[in-house]
Amino acid sequence: MTDQLRRVTRALLSVSNKTGLIEFARALALHGVELVSTGGTAKAIAEGGLKVRDVSELTGFPEMMDGRVKTLHPNVHGGLLAIRGKADHASAMKTHGIAQIDLLVVNLYPFEATVDKGADFEECIENIDIGGPAMIRAAAKNHNDVAVVVDVSDYQEVLDELKANQGATTLHLRRRLAATAYARTAAYDAAISNWFARELATEAPEFRAFGGRLIQSLRYGENPHQKAAFYRTPDRRPGVATARQVQGKELSYNNINDTDAAYECIAEFDAGRTAACVIVKHANPCGVAEGPDLLGAYRKALACDSTSAFGGIVALNRTLDAEAARAITEIFTEVIIAPDATDDAIAIVAARKNLRLLLAGGLPDPRAIGLTAKTVAGGLLVQSRDNAVIDDMTLKVATKRAPTEAEMRDLMFAFRVAKHVKSNTIVYAKDLATVGIGAGQMSRVDSARIAARKAEDAARELKLADPLTKSSVVASDAFFPFADGMLACIEAGATAVIQPGGSVRDNEVIEAADAHGITMVFTGVRHFRH
Repeated sequence: MTDQLRRVTRALLSVSNKTGLIEFARALALHGVELVSTGGTAKAIAEGGLKVRDVSELTGFPEMMDGRVKTLHPNVHGGLLAIRGKADHASAMKTHGIAQIDLLVVNLYPFEATVDKGADFEECIENIDIGGPAMIRAAAKNHNDVAVVVDVSDYQEVLDELKANQGATTLHLRRRLAATAYARTAAYDAAISNWFARELATEAPEFRAFGGRLIQSLRYGENPHQKAAFYRTPDRRPGVATARQVQGKELSYNNINDTDAAYECIAEFDAGRTAACVIVKHANPCGVAEGPDLLGAYRKALACDSTSAFGGIVALNRTLDAEAARAITEIFTEVIIAPDATDDAIAIVAARKNLRLLLAGGLPDPRAIGLTAKTVAGGLLVQSRDNAVIDDMTLKVATKRAPTEAEMRDLMFAFRVAKHVKSNTIVYAKDLATVGIGAGQMSRVDSARIAARKAEDAARELKLADPLTKSSVVASDAFFPFADGMLACIEAGATAVIQPGGSVRDNEVIEAADAHGITMVFTGVRHFRH
């Protein structure tokens, strides 16, 4: 309907990201739009050869206080908030000499980027935008009459509407832009409030907000009847959200979830110390190994459970090379994620056109602080990231026999993996490779038995006389509440155990270990993962 069209006669532009600014301003000018701007934006437009009025001409006041005050003025906010066609609003505008503003273009001070680069407290404070969000919210509230643009990606759609409607915008577009604007200011404020909470070491602030920017709309969620989308938060932790997808089909909800699990697990293995590979299926590692190179690590990880690895996610802690790429592409794999890849490796993976290859540019720091959140009915559960690392723990030998050097090496490896397996967790390991993984069972005994059964299946496939759990070590993510779970591990062939300890029946478990000549180490740290 024609009464939904609003002609743009005056635009106020104030942007920190000047990508596409001159082209956009020039196109507006060709539609007869008067350009008003601030500070550096006005300078850039003028240098582009366009006529522009400084906002101080509208307000009658110069920018002051290091630019903190420039748009916080009735002549700006009146021009944005006045309802066109409402008599008393029109009268107030005339009385006070307020000119209407029909289009607002603002992208905010780069607060998130400033924090991300490690700026000090005062620099972060100076990059908190005040006038920008105030104008955005005003324009968005009055979207019946005013269009507000907060993202460069919306420039072209605005220009297309102006061209199609003889210099006017439609209500449909203005409403969509208003929704985007409020979401942007909400995400911006969330980033600021979470930064403040972190700086002040406030563990549970009275209000907690999370915000993100759309990376992609997904075909569906965990199941086809569920809607889903993927958002990037201000946390620049290397991983699936920051990775460059070199090739392959669009990532699905489950791909993203599983790839994140795989990459967080591989981050536990220092690339400077060893090559490592993690294979994940349904968010649980089904094979993890260290090796002299990526090919060796992959082969050892695959041997743990080659059946589950089919259609899985492969994460590597070093640059993907041709040898590893060739081996990984021998079976159906959904995703490969690594810090980088050689040209030869990329070419090899390219032969599997549906295989997704993600290059994250680096590994996340397993010790880094951060927050994780999950929804429950009517609420959010928020906690600090599990950044406990086995290398930093004080290990205590609880049994009469101490572990050998080789056992201790494998025990630390197994506990490193157990951190990333759903509870209840049992991980058997031998020679720096998992040989059986039991995940997510209601009983720790069941996890121990399932992991042992997996090892038996793998032994049959590899044509081994005995499963690799014989003379292996075992890690438990939490204490053994009774001796039965540990005894199941011993029955499978484990000679050494690592667990947090802390059960009221620790003595009973220790006595059982001593009775079987088993060595057991306590970490004092639990790794529940639900």
